[in-house]
Amino acid sequence: MLVQMLKGKLHRAVLTGCVLEYEGSISIDRDLLDMAGIHPSEKLQIVNQSNGSRLETYAIEAKRGSREFCLNGAAARLGMPGDTVTIMCFCTMDDNEAANWKPKVVLLSDHNQTIKVK
Repeated sequence: MLVQMLKGKLHRAVLTGCVLEYEGSISIDRDLLDMAGIHPSEKLQIVNQSNGSRLETYAIEAKRGSREFCLNGAAARLGMPGDTVTIMCFCTMDDNEAANWKPKVVLLSDHNQTIKVK
């Protein structure tokens, strides 16, 4: 049997921008993508703690060290700069792999600085 498991998570990121006139997705600092094991163009689920919205989109690489989290396109209507979000990606594996699986979880501060990587 195959199960879906959390692969990587950026926990409590703060949105730095929202750009409605864009083709879509979320731009994320490449350093943070790497820490969470998220690939550019990978499907993401985003949960907005500030307004309760949830959305699916994909990752776009932003400049390393920028600490950017920018909702683009239609997704920009589901948040605003300053909102706190959690960004998750998932993977599929069999029960044996899942038994010992540990996702990459990056905990962030109010300024998108890394507090801890689990």
